Amino acid sequence: MYTMDWKKKIEELKKGTIPEHLAIIMDGNGRWAKRKRMPRKAGHKAGVEKLKDVSRWCGELGISVLTVYAFSTENWGRPTDEVSFLMKLFETTLRKEKKELLKNKTRVCVIGDRTQLPAKLQELIQDIEESSKHCDVLRLNIALNYGGRREILDAVENLYHAVKDLPAEGITQDYFSRFLYTYDVPDVDFLIRTGGDMRLSNFLLWQTAYAELYFTSTYWPDFNQDELAKALSEFSRRQRRFGKIREV
Repeated sequence: MYTMDWKKKIEELKKGTIPEHLAIIMDGNGRWAKRKRMPRKAGHKAGVEKLKDVSRWCGELGISVLTVYAFSTENWGRPTDEVSFLMKLFETTLRKEKKELLKNKTRVCVIGDRTQLPAKLQELIQDIEESSKHCDVLRLNIALNYGGRREILDAVENLYHAVKDLPAEGITQDYFSRFLYTYDVPDVDFLIRTGGDMRLSNFLLWQTAYAELYFTSTYWPDFNQDELAKALSEFSRRQRRFGKIREV
């Protein structure tokens, strides 16, 4: 459900330029919880609820691909109890939200090294990917145990094993991209980071080469329809040149 104001806002935004591939670094869950004098776990739960909302809004807006940073390769360095809680939260969420995701025609794909994840979580990931592979409204990429440098190294290793099948023109950017986790989706058009920090934090380093970047101090659980509309309005105003001369 959404309000009449949101319906009008969708119509307005669609008159401009909507990114085909939106990426979000969902930052600020812990600080949101601290500000409210709640445990960090409450912030992570609120973050999951916000992702449910934002993915639905993206589908309504006609965004084709949404890639979110859920857990990085560096996040294993967090306290053990927090990591364990997050793994359980991922499991619970995939199990609980499967029906709604399918109803909204959301295809779920997990990118990253899933071999380090708990066995049960790996099973649930495989199940939701298989069950949703026919969905065509929104492609939701969840970056889980993901690192941009790790992805590039994995691509190089896979490319090495495929060296006998190199095209006549050699290793082009398009050919190399086939070995990335996101081989079957276009590069990122627009990247949003919540929480106030202004860095990529090892997220989609190859895919964001020419992405427009947008940073907001709003913590992820507080990222509402107005915040999304504000960000997309900014994207629509920008002129993407890809290294060429600005049009006049």
